[in-house]
Formats: sequence, structure tokens, C-alpha cells
Amino acid sequence: MSTQTKSKASESSSNAMLLLITRLHFYIGLFVAPFIFVAALTGTIYVITPQLENIIYKDVLTTQSVGENQSLAKQIAAARSYLKSDLTLFAVRPAPEKGDTTRVMFLDPSAQHSGARAIFIDPVTLNVTGNLAVYGTSGILPLRTTIDFMHRQLLLGEFGRYYSELAASWLWIAALGGLFLWYKGGKKNKAEFASRTEHLRKRRRHYQVGLCIFLGLIFVSITGLTWSKWAGANIGTLRSSIGWVTPSVDRDLSASSHKTMTSDEHADHLNHPSHKHAQAKQPAEKFENTDLLFDGVLNAARKAGIDANKLEIKPSSTKDKAWFVREIDRSWPTQVDSVAVDASTMTVTSRADFAIFPIVAKLIRWGIDGHMGILFGLANQIILAAFGLSLCFMIIWGYRMWWIRRPQACSTSKPLLQAWSRLSTLQKVITTVIAIALGFSLPVMGVSLVVFLLIDAYRWKLQ
Repeated sequence: MSTQTKSKASESSSNAMLLLITRLHFYIGLFVAPFIFVAALTGTIYVITPQLENIIYKDVLTTQSVGENQSLAKQIAAARSYLKSDLTLFAVRPAPEKGDTTRVMFLDPSAQHSGARAIFIDPVTLNVTGNLAVYGTSGILPLRTTIDFMHRQLLLGEFGRYYSELAASWLWIAALGGLFLWYKGGKKNKAEFASRTEHLRKRRRHYQVGLCIFLGLIFVSITGLTWSKWAGANIGTLRSSIGWVTPSVDRDLSASSHKTMTSDEHADHLNHPSHKHAQAKQPAEKFENTDLLFDGVLNAARKAGIDANKLEIKPSSTKDKAWFVREIDRSWPTQVDSVAVDASTMTVTSRADFAIFPIVAKLIRWGIDGHMGILFGLANQIILAAFGLSLCFMIIWGYRMWWIRRPQACSTSKPLLQAWSRLSTLQKVITTVIAIALGFSLPVMGVSLVVFLLIDAYRWKLQ
């Protein structure tokens, strides 16, 4: 084969790959972008509402009482006396600062979404300031819980999780494809922009915004996938197989030696920790005066170095299990140390300190908290809000571009499969292997890709 022939073949393969990625990017934009838009918009609303929630529930979360805090046992007794039914207490969060209220939390199937209810107690006067459903490690209240579930599942239950997984599965592909198209068409676009037609102005904005938020697109896509149902399960299996797990304490008191367990970093987007399991494993006999042990367990944890203001105490459900005390401050610096306490001897039997977590576990913790907008406080919220709105506008400009250049009636653009058929043999093999691997790793992406190809095959047949 002559040099000129090889050059033409190489150019043809390159053009075919460019066309293939162009068509795939278009399909993602046309069919998946609406889901990405909803996820970005609801996620933006979620990260900008903590201050609003603090204002709405100010009378519940704070108190003007002055004086020494009474014991946790008395605060729990006040919460129990307020309840009209006998609910199972599963955790207590002492007032973190002067002027804050204590949360005494009970399992309650009637609490929408979370299955948990908090009775808010003034630690000085023992007055009840509120009775609200709470959710997740952040302890978000009904307003943000509704927004959270809208972002996560469109309030459609488990079925709705497919929408967010679809968006997260394709977002990083769309970002990489857009970067490739910008790189390949850079010179051509630069020359065309001089004409400043409406279409080209929209395309320039689309490209520029995409470049500015490119790393953010990859970040939220990957961290979002870890919460997903199918891809998240595969990611969890992979992490376990290679040792990328987050250490936690062992609460088993019957074991002669305590081993390191693993914890779930996604408590904020899952059912409140162990609700269903706690309900299923209620002991046949309850400890007498269990509430009286909270103060002693807290004191033992404090002596063991649990020094964060924000912490949670979970009693054991059976005599062979230790109590669990953990820090829940996800801001910077991160305070998420935890200990297991044997309530019969008030000794710490196991601990997990964030300072000695493997670097991968730390990065995962920070990544999830950054995704939720709580890692760096207000700065994190502002950055995520700007990112989310930019993504929404980029999608709008993308649709505007398509509308201006949409095919005329009775005409169709080149199908995806037609572009794939023009690839070289090696390129066909590589793209097929990648598609199959991603389809199995990210099942929702795999199913949607099959749908794309079926639609594309029908369009190709029409031509």
C-alpha cells in the first residue's frame, strides 16, 4: 500500500471516529440531558438550602435558655414522656453548642422517607422544642429531605433511582466526548466564530462553559455513581476486592479480638443507619435503665479522644454488642473518629480514627462530602451552585444549537452505526470491547446504549 493510500485510510478512520463521537455526544444530549438537567437543578437547590432550613426550623434547633445542661438521661426521659407511642430509641445527638438543642432519635415507620424521628430537647429546661423527621448523618430536616429525594429518585421510590444513575453514568462520557470534539474542531471553530452567527455564539458558550466545568463534570459523575443502585454495587464490590474500604469499629463483645469493619460513607443518601435492621433485631429483653448509661458512655468516649462537638451515641441492641459513639462533623477539618464502648465496664473496645485511614478512604470521604456541599461550608456551596447552574445553562444552549440546526422535514442526520461501520478493524474491536465493559460495569448505561443503537438502526434503515 502506497504512503498516499495509507494517509487517506488513516484520515478516513480519523474522520469516522470524529463522526462517531459527534453522533454519540448528540444522542447523550438529546436523550439523557433532560435527566442530567433535573439532577443538576435539584442538586443545586439542595446545596443552597442549609441556611434556609436553619431559619425555618430556628425555634426547633436553638434555645434561649441559660444555665448548665442537664444529664442525657433526663433529656431522654423528657423525650420519652412526650411520645404518644412506644418507639425504639436508636441514637442521641447531644447539643453541640450552648444554645443548641439535643436530638433524641427514635425509629418511626410513619416518618416519611427516613423512618426516623427526632424529639428536640432544650438541654437546660428539658422542654420539647420540636418533633420532626430527620434523615442521614447530616440530620437534615423535612425540607431538605424532600429536596434530597427529589434529586436522588424524583420522589418515585426505588424505581426513581434509575433516573439519577442514568444521568451519572453518561455525564462523564458526555464530558470526555465534548472535550474531544472541542480539541478536534478547535481551529475550525475559531475561524467560524468570527462570523458570530447565533448558532456559533451558542456553540461557543456551550464549549466554553463545558471547558470551565470539565473537572467538575467528571467529579460529580464519579461520586454520584457511588450512590447508584447497580453501578454503585459494582463499585462497592471492586473497592472491597482491592482493599479500598473505609475502616469502622467492631461492636462485637463476644469476640476475643476485635477486627476492623467497614462503614458506609453514603449514609446521607441511604435510609437512616440500620433502621430496618434495628427494627428486625430488637432484643427479646431490654436492659434495665439503659437511658442511664448514655452519660457514662459519652464520658468514656470523651476520655478516648472523641472531642468533636457534633457526635452521635447509639446504644447496643443486645448484651453482646458494644455501644457506638461517632463524630459526625463532615466539614474541614473532617472529624469522623468513632469508638465502640462496652457499657458494662465503660471501656473502649474498638476504635477507628480518621487520621490513620488509608489515603483512598480519606479521598472517598472528602469526595462524597464535597459532592454534598458540606466539606468546605459556604465556599463548597457556592462552587457547587455555580457548577450546577452552569451545567443547566450548557444543556439549554446545547438544545438551542440543535434546534437551530435541526434536520429539515423528511431528512435525517448520519446514524451512529454508519459512522462506526467506517472505523478501521482495530478501532471497531476497541470500541466494542469498551462498550461491552462499560455496559456490564454500569448496567443502566448498558441498557440505554442498547436502546440508542436500536433507534439508530431504525434510522439507518430509513436512509
